[in-house]
Amino acid sequence: MDGFSWEGLAEFLSRRADDILELTIDHVVVVVISVALASAIGIGIGVAVRDRRIARTTALTATAVAITIPSLALLALLSPVLGLGWVPTVVALVFYSLLPIVRNTVVGLREVPVSVLESARGMGLAPARVLLTVQLPIAWPVIMAGIRVAAQLTVGIAAIAAYVAGPGLGEYIFKGLSSLGSKNALNYALVGTITVVIIALVIDALLIIVARITTSRGLRA
Repeated sequence: MDGFSWEGLAEFLSRRADDILELTIDHVVVVVISVALASAIGIGIGVAVRDRRIARTTALTATAVAITIPSLALLALLSPVLGLGWVPTVVALVFYSLLPIVRNTVVGLREVPVSVLESARGMGLAPARVLLTVQLPIAWPVIMAGIRVAAQLTVGIAAIAAYVAGPGLGEYIFKGLSSLGSKNALNYALVGTITVVIIALVIDALLIIVARITTSRGLRA
């Protein structure tokens, strides 16, 4: 790479360590907030539409169409209404996270064996209790897989949110790309990109651990 050297990268990291740490924390925080909100909304939608064919098809189609909208275009549409910074970033990230969560919630709940549901009802459990104590625990590994996919999408799209002054490491990536040819252009782009990849790997590993801890022992693979 023209203009790149390991010594220059080391110096870049030492001089901007505090800035990199702050951007990394912001990136992680906006991802966590967005995935948490999307999980609450997506699981709620999945639970609500699971047994309603038209509503289920509508919800899955709408989320599938939504994810095809280019992220830059969505951010550009949101910024005049919501301004710049955290708010449009979180809204966009929640928007893109819904498809895998809604889809996996619906699939997981509908794959619970009918015989298990009939047994639960035969024991006198109310529908709400069947959902909370039988269906959701059995569907949980599938739901968590959807949350993992949503988290990976969110980590990547959060970098693009720098377009609307969003938080995170996208600032470094955009700065590097916009100043190609300057002394630290590659350092900005490399540090931003590599740190985003590391964040994605760490978050995925943590979600795997969470999924294992929160899954009933009898359902663990």
